[in-house]
Amino acid sequence: MELHEPDLSAVPVTSVLAALADDVRLQIVRALVEGGEAACGSFDFGVSKATRSHHLKVLREAGLTRTRAAGTSRLVRLRRDELNELYPGLLDAVLTQRPPA
Repeated sequence: MELHEPDLSAVPVTSVLAALADDVRLQIVRALVEGGEAACGSFDFGVSKATRSHHLKVLREAGLTRTRAAGTSRLVRLRRDELNELYPGLLDAVLTQRPPA
């Protein structure tokens, strides 16, 4: 099964920002920044498997991640270099933002 992974230059910045606006998706992106490529099932943020799959799909379709098959697993990685090239500083700004006290 082929997964839809758009050319990042075809993705509006508003779609990228919308994908990053959800707390669970932001946690997934932070985990990918810290740990690199990871199996889809390794993300445990207190949501169901179906909800986790939905969040991963939103990230992929917004151009933030790439997913590849490895046997029966799906491995996800952040498209950080591509994001930094197209939207310099955006990812770092979003990831370093502190929640209000």
